[in-house]
Amino acid sequence: MNSPSSDLRNWFDQGGQAYARFRPQYPAELSAYLASVAPDRALAVDVGCGNGQLTRQLAEHFNEVVGFDPSADQIAHTVPQENLSYACAPAENLPLPSRSASLITAAQAAHWFDLPRFYAEVRRVAEPNAILALISYGVLRLDGALGERFEQFYWKEIGPYWPAERKLVDSGYATLDFPFGEFPGAEIAIRLEWNLEEFLGYVSTWSAVRSAREAGREDLLHDFASDLAGRWGDRAARHPVSWPINMRIGRV
Repeated sequence: MNSPSSDLRNWFDQGGQAYARFRPQYPAELSAYLASVAPDRALAVDVGCGNGQLTRQLAEHFNEVVGFDPSADQIAHTVPQENLSYACAPAENLPLPSRSASLITAAQAAHWFDLPRFYAEVRRVAEPNAILALISYGVLRLDGALGERFEQFYWKEIGPYWPAERKLVDSGYATLDFPFGEFPGAEIAIRLEWNLEEFLGYVSTWSAVRSAREAGREDLLHDFASDLAGRWGDRAARHPVSWPINMRIGRV
């Protein structure tokens, strides 16, 4: 492995293209499960949809799917299809008819919402017995010495650079007010096998990494990359990586 001053350094300087390339995809069983508990398959609405990771999967199960995101840049990177459309709109003001949605999802997004206003919109657009699901994936898990080094980095080194809202994601939204008929969601996880390039590419997408760089603490990033490379073995070797999917799910 080359030194951190050469190719490892580059993994934290990849720009916006890294997000689409390295962010993990939700497993197909998640959208299938959400469709199975919805009252019908008429309309699914994905709020804070980003570039449409979950939205596209929902389109395999519903007659119509609409994704909303307040970022015009995110919407510009979506790909509409016959039963799938996107629009730029905030979670608190959805351009939908009342009592029209069978399923409303917010994946890795609810911690940015004005929840009382969002919940008011949910009640307005939901059809009777519609499902609301607030979805997040938890902290990445690695095995053995790799996992130990990652835990140190995540909680003790890069931890202070996460926005305060990140704590809500880490807890699986457990502390959020959820005034609906809640029930336990299915146990689902994202499971991948990544090489070192893919792993560091994913870490490079974190907002905390960007904040650490802006604070002049690139040493944290390069020390972590170097330590991880020393434990990884062949950089092309693939190691199992997983994220537990957390859900607050209920009937409106």
